[in-house]
Amino acid sequence: MLIKERRKMTSGATICHTEYLTIKTQRRYEILDITPDVERVRQAAGLLDGYVLVSTMHITSSIFVNDHESGLWRDVMEWLETLAPRKPEYHHHLTGEDNADAHLKRMLLGHQVLVPVTNGALDLGPWERVHYGEFDGCRPKRILLKAMGIAG
Repeated sequence: MLIKERRKMTSGATICHTEYLTIKTQRRYEILDITPDVERVRQAAGLLDGYVLVSTMHITSSIFVNDHESGLWRDVMEWLETLAPRKPEYHHHLTGEDNADAHLKRMLLGHQVLVPVTNGALDLGPWERVHYGEFDGCRPKRILLKAMGIAG
């Protein structure tokens, strides 16, 4: 059964609000729930209806949406390690780097998400949270948060 829901927007100003979040993880591999930061930016922008773009600005980290559950986080990290294990044989390491696996892990989870905003709230499913995945950590990295849409 398909149910269509319609919501009429009251007209407001179109906005585009940009902030940068700096994260420094304690471990080389780590997952952090950044949903409160996304909501903080939505509030600061006064965004009623639109999107918040969340994008990592580093090629060894990712942004993804999933459940905030420690067992799942461990499963994600183990899955990534199976698909892109940390090992010395990568060609990228011939450049003097040691983080080829981090680049590959980032490709698997992606670098950005678009979080919908409806009626002044992040429009996520009941268990969905926005996460930052770090695969070459222990140094400062930036995340772009850009709220776009109609101000409330």
